[in-house]
Formats: sequence, C-alpha cells, structure tokens
Amino acid sequence: MSAVLLDRAGRSPFGFARGWPATAVIAVGVLGFLVLVALLGPLIRPHDPDTVDLFNAYAPSSGEHLLGTDNSGRDLLSRLIAGAVPSLLGPLLLVSVATTVSVVLALTAAWFGGWVDTAIARTLDVLLALPGLLVAIIVAAVFGASLTTAALALSIAYVPFICRVLRAEALRERRQPYVHAAWLQGMSSVRICLTQILPNLTPTLVAQVVLALSYAVIDLAAMSFIGLGVQPPTADWGTMVANGQIGVLQGQPTEALVASACLVLLIVSLGLVGDALGERSERR
Repeated sequence: MSAVLLDRAGRSPFGFARGWPATAVIAVGVLGFLVLVALLGPLIRPHDPDTVDLFNAYAPSSGEHLLGTDNSGRDLLSRLIAGAVPSLLGPLLLVSVATTVSVVLALTAAWFGGWVDTAIARTLDVLLALPGLLVAIIVAAVFGASLTTAALALSIAYVPFICRVLRAEALRERRQPYVHAAWLQGMSSVRICLTQILPNLTPTLVAQVVLALSYAVIDLAAMSFIGLGVQPPTADWGTMVANGQIGVLQGQPTEALVASACLVLLIVSLGLVGDALGERSERR
C-alpha cells in the first residue's frame, strides 16, 4: 500500500516526502476531514445541536435523526458535528500557549547558558513533577470551569515536556559555527535566535507539537468528562461521553460510543502523524 501512495520520485501524490508511511498519510487525511467538518459545521448540521425535545428522547436512527437522539431529544449527529469545534480548538489553544513559552525558555537557556540555563532546567524539573490534571482541577475550582480555563491551566504541565526537547536541540545549535558567524556580522541576539536557530528547530518543534496535541485531546476530554471543561449545553465530545453514561445504563450506548469513536480517531491520527514527523526529524 505504501508503494501505491508513493510515486517514482519518492513523493506521495499528497505532497509528502519520501519515507512517510501510508498510515501517516491516511491520518493526515482524517485530520483534514475533521477540520473541514468543524469549519463547515453550521452549514452541514441537520438540526440545532442544543434544541431539547423530551418527547423524542432516545429516538432510534431514522431519516430525520441519522444517529438518533440523546436523553434530552437532541440530535446526536448535529451535536457530534458541533462538538468538533471545541474538541479541536481546546487542544490547539493549550499547545499554542505551551509551545510559545517553551520556545522562549529554550532559546533563552541556549543563548545565555550558565546560571540562566541551570535555573530554567531546575524550573522545568519542578513543573514536570506537577500533575497536570490536578493543577487544572484546582484552577477550575478557583476561576470557574470552562474550556479556556482548563486549556490554560493544563498548558503549564505541557511546558516541560516540549521545552526539554527544544532546549537540548537549541543548545546544540548554539554551538554551531553559523551562530558565531552571524554574531560576528553584527546580528542582534534576538535576530540570531529567531532567524538562525529557531528555523533549525522547526522539524523537532513540529513533531513535539503534534504529539502534544494528541495528549491535549485526552486531557481536555477528561476535564469535560468530569464537568470542568466545556459546560452544558455546549456540545463537546468529552461531555457527550459523560452524558452518554446514562444511556449506557439504559441500553442506549450510541451517544457514548460515537463520541468515544471520534476522540479515538482524532487521538490515533495525531499520534501517527506525530510519530512520522518525529522519525523524519531524527533522520534529518
């Protein structure tokens, strides 16, 4: 199958470079489809995802409700489509904040070295010891439960995982001759870090970001599951799994199953793409 996806030049018809497994190409296609569903959600939803119809609770699959309805009579397909937005945006916000902080810390540690590098390394060790979900639960209890609060709180726990890898790569790049040459040409420290060192960290950075996204999906879904993430009646795959518990006990597992399937599909796709990017980064 991999041979079919690669042309004679060693590149896939989707534009990926040589060495990408077919599973990673398929995973990218799945991610693209999920993003497209999230973007076109308001146009393709058959019903309002928040409309309650108690007289139509747990309706079976039909022409009007392709996946049936939940315990409040809300269309499951519409809620599944609407839930794609927070399920994608939440992890993106979390990883964006964690990545920005990680890049700043890694470049600072590599450029100044010495006690600055030591202080940053010890700070990362402390953050690494903090349980992310516990921190998020405490922050949500203090500032109120919401997707934004959960994402920002969890981003603290993601910084050391991303920053430690970037710091090691940045320290290696800092010792390269091209950095010394740029310094002799009169470039400022900020310009060297942003235009010379950072571009060489991009392959590693992208791989770390994609892998972090897969873990962020799990953590934010868990926060929504326990009621500290996305708040009802807003649709989210994590809250749908939690709400579907009632249906499972009553012999109506559709809501929990379809929401869980979407989460698994998203997490596995991100994991496959992250692994492929990581292997490619190591080869580079």
